[in-house]
Amino acid sequence: MSAGSVALIVTEEIEFPSWDLYELSLPCTVFGKPQPDLAAPWYDLRLCSMREPGPDTPADATGLSLRTRYGLADLVGADTVIVPSVPDPCVDEGQPLEPELIAALRLAHDAGARMVSLCTGAFALAEAGILDGRRATAHWMHTAQLADRYPKVRVDDSVLYVDDGDVLTSAGLTAGLDLCLHLVRRDLGAHVANQLARRMVVPAHRPGGQAQFIDQPMPVTDDRGLAPVLDWARAHLDQPLTVDDLAQQATMSPRTLYRRLQAATGMTPLQWLLNQRLRRAQSLLESTDLPIARIGELSGLGTANNLRHHFLKQVGVSPSDYRRAFPLA
Repeated sequence: MSAGSVALIVTEEIEFPSWDLYELSLPCTVFGKPQPDLAAPWYDLRLCSMREPGPDTPADATGLSLRTRYGLADLVGADTVIVPSVPDPCVDEGQPLEPELIAALRLAHDAGARMVSLCTGAFALAEAGILDGRRATAHWMHTAQLADRYPKVRVDDSVLYVDDGDVLTSAGLTAGLDLCLHLVRRDLGAHVANQLARRMVVPAHRPGGQAQFIDQPMPVTDDRGLAPVLDWARAHLDQPLTVDDLAQQATMSPRTLYRRLQAATGMTPLQWLLNQRLRRAQSLLESTDLPIARIGELSGLGTANNLRHHFLKQVGVSPSDYRRAFPLA
């Protein structure tokens, strides 16, 4: 097994909030710190600057200054090239990305490098034409802009990351860590990736197809009078609850219950119940080794097949795959 070299693109001056240091730090943590007891040699991480070396940054300059001896020319020859993000104005205001960066990405891709983007780094790969005709993702807050600006890209706004062989893209923030660990798993095997995840105190494996989130609209109103009936429903999710049951418990008509619950949660009563049952099933999958069928019963989703149906539809992965991301000690 060979880890290979990884080129991570950075700027000389990182201005807040244009660049997200969290996403920049993820590949540094995964690929930059040697793990000799897991695999040797480890990755050869090189921070590649978009700027030529210049005078020292003034002491009163805004932001964080990064010094590196590598530049964009060093992308060619790397086994993997990672674009952690692009400046906010390039995404929000449509400012052009630097031509030197785009040209360097094209050269690296043509030379056979594995191309990776985290969050809005997908805009750079798309601008370089590397995502044309491919399925790709980014943070769900930016996928509409990505799809609108680059219609040749098949944008998927629901998944954590997309592995398209030699081109991989991830959603934002922690999904970038999922993709970095996925790369380690591909390169060095599941055992090494799982041990590294354990040291980082993160789930060993969240499949790329898992949903970025389960849609749960924020309350439109603060209807505290519903709290008792909602608490009661959560305590009885394993029972076949209906709107009439909830209305009776709340001592109001079904129509009033329907109207007030939808105003308070943004969901119909049955949608709210399904969401709560999925959350209960997730909790049980994360914290117990109960059989899938039993979890279906306790969450009120019924049979194992029914649980699997709703889980695949709402979460994007099977209950078994979801459970594997949370191994019990």
